[in-house]
Amino acid sequence: MIPKKQVKDNEAFKSAWQGIGDLIPRERVDALVEQTVEEIKAFSMGKTVGYGWSGGKDSQALRGVMEAAGVNQCVLVRTDLEFPAFIQWMKENTPTGLQVINTGQDLPWLVKNLAMLFPRDAKLVAKWYRVVQHRGQERFFKEQGLDLLALGRRHADGNYTGKDGVYINARGITRWSPIRHWTHEEVLAFCHYQDMPLPPIYDWPRGWIVGTGPWAARTYTEDDEQGWSETYIIDPSVVEGAAEHIPSAREFLDNL
Repeated sequence: MIPKKQVKDNEAFKSAWQGIGDLIPRERVDALVEQTVEEIKAFSMGKTVGYGWSGGKDSQALRGVMEAAGVNQCVLVRTDLEFPAFIQWMKENTPTGLQVINTGQDLPWLVKNLAMLFPRDAKLVAKWYRVVQHRGQERFFKEQGLDLLALGRRHADGNYTGKDGVYINARGITRWSPIRHWTHEEVLAFCHYQDMPLPPIYDWPRGWIVGTGPWAARTYTEDDEQGWSETYIIDPSVVEGAAEHIPSAREFLDNL
């Protein structure tokens, strides 16, 4: 079994993905999908529903069951601090009904908020989610007049999903987690058996742990040097562009 994501065992995810067909039989996945799709249909009946899509494994699994239940409108929340390779992949694998919302964080913004760079504590990680994902999701929810916004949040990641998978924030945004009970292995098996494409992030340093999102929000590095090192391995041009504005990026390049 893959441990909780917070254990940060990237190799366990990688190994499971490589042998997922031997770990989880297709019949188990098919039964899980059927059960989840029926739950989605029943719970969303008479409601206006959309879902959040990031391109990662959980959102690809969510995409599959939501589309099977007849829900197509969805949102990708992004910034101007994304890896170019991910943006290209996203354009090539866009779901039907996708709306892209850019919350506008860019290099000038990052220079003014350098404490946000490579967050190494839970409060900063949560702040990234607030200023990007939560802000964009709320905008999508209101613009589309939604009753429910489905997300790929799961208990196996340690995520809070509310009673029966539903929680409502103080501003009345109702978030719902249809795949909350799915294990890591079940998500991977679904993507495997359904031939769901996965973004290149999983081939990147700590990719199964870090997941999708802005390069500047790579979580739990030991220090900025590790953050720049991982970013440079993925795309040197990102670090070179940042070095024009951020001293620690320039220092990293000077020390290569």
